[in-house]
Amino acid sequence: MFNGFEGDEEAFDRAMGLCEQRLAANPDDAEPLVWHGVGLMFRAASAAMAGGREQAALLGRQGFTEMARAVALAPDAVGVLIPRGAVLLGAAKEMPDGARAREYLHTAIDDFERALKLQQPYLARMSTHAKGELLGGLAEGWSRLDDMERARVYLRQVVDELPDSKYADAATARLANSADRSPITCPGCHRRAQ
Repeated sequence: MFNGFEGDEEAFDRAMGLCEQRLAANPDDAEPLVWHGVGLMFRAASAAMAGGREQAALLGRQGFTEMARAVALAPDAVGVLIPRGAVLLGAAKEMPDGARAREYLHTAIDDFERALKLQQPYLARMSTHAKGELLGGLAEGWSRLDDMERARVYLRQVVDELPDSKYADAATARLANSADRSPITCPGCHRRAQ
């Protein structure tokens, strides 16, 4: 799927096909359902960039609905919460500030906070990337909602727990200037999915 986000249409089609095969066998399988929804959100963004606003709106609604259903089916599955949270956070960054962007941000924050709680027992052993994306996503979400008090909690955690990383550098910059909108989370691997 990520190769597809970077422009490999064959890889994207294969990933969507695998999701559809698994869903044909079990329509309530939350992981392929959330990833299919993520894929539809990606298609919506592509349609919007190509000027297909109606198609983009339809795909976006369908993707959002599929992701919501996946989380309802598996509310404690990190492998479901993180993809939805990441794509909604990314989508909100690309939208003008408004009710839908704020809804996406609140949903992403809820997903990431739930995932953080579930991952607490092994948080210290998580990779820099996994921990940076989770904590950075929370900081980014709260920052974009103009709640710097909550954002600072996660920014400081990033600095303290991920020293000498690109996440710590970005968090330090945001702590120094709350108006800075430079990305905290991975600027490459999730950009196209937004």
